[in-house]
Amino acid sequence: MTVLRSVVRGTGSYLPARVLTNAELSKMVDTTDDWIVQRTGIRERHIAADGEVTSDLATHAARAALEDAGIEASEIDLIVLATATPDNTFPASAVTVQANLGIEHGAAFDVQAVCSGFVYAVSTADAMVRAGNARKVLVIGAETFSRILDWEDRTTCVLFGDGAGAFVLEGVEQPGTKEDRGILATRLRSDGCHKDKLYVDGGPSSTQTVGHLRMHGREVFRHAVGLVSDVIDGALEDAGCAADEIDWFVPHQANKRIIDATARKFGWPEEKVVITVDKHGNTSAASVPLALDIARRDGRLQEGQLVMLEAMGGGLTWGAALLRW
Repeated sequence: MTVLRSVVRGTGSYLPARVLTNAELSKMVDTTDDWIVQRTGIRERHIAADGEVTSDLATHAARAALEDAGIEASEIDLIVLATATPDNTFPASAVTVQANLGIEHGAAFDVQAVCSGFVYAVSTADAMVRAGNARKVLVIGAETFSRILDWEDRTTCVLFGDGAGAFVLEGVEQPGTKEDRGILATRLRSDGCHKDKLYVDGGPSSTQTVGHLRMHGREVFRHAVGLVSDVIDGALEDAGCAADEIDWFVPHQANKRIIDATARKFGWPEEKVVITVDKHGNTSAASVPLALDIARRDGRLQEGQLVMLEAMGGGLTWGAALLRW
């Protein structure tokens, strides 16, 4: 008996041209390069240009993923875009990407799970594929977090950047074993009791403003490793895999200390961990696909390898996805 798996056919990413270094930030707020690097591992981040919106970044990444996959935009029947920084309150930024790509069929919608958004979007797209509701899907994570930062708050403005990453998924019949290519398992979780630990202090229904990002960093750090470890364990269990079978760990790029601690917990050496936080900062829903696209294009990621994705974000939300390349 075969099963339908969502196989990654191509990846793409996009980073705005402007690079903002820690040295430049130290002239804007009371901070230093050493302080930022020691606590987060971040050295620089990319900032969207004036007039460059989230759907622009997403469209660039989507086109790169389509080219990598050798698939025409007209073949896509679903777009799932993960973002916490949409162009507008509505419509979904996904429909703008759909229009930009010249797609006039199928469906497109946004998913909002903040930094966990891409993992949520992958899980949603996979469920749609397995249910027979879509065959070829663009899954995108795109953010312009620079638009919701308080640039006078040194505890948050140094952490985030802008960017986008994308996958093309295609449903393919597989034997139904852990050796199958594609998405093998996903685990999603949330706990709204922690929503005040990482949030934006505005919104159309509450303040009629966009608001700014606010974070209780120590509290988020305290929860991070334990929460993501739980969903990683769950995804491994669901797929019938062991931690030592993982070839690549592609975590959410928020803080190198969190990444290092999680990898140590599962016995994954540094050479198995994809790190981009130093160059990109925290790009929220874009960070996982951005990191994976870089590993794909520099030759590290090879067909048949087992890859673990994970993320945690505001909500709190967290999730993991296990796939075979």
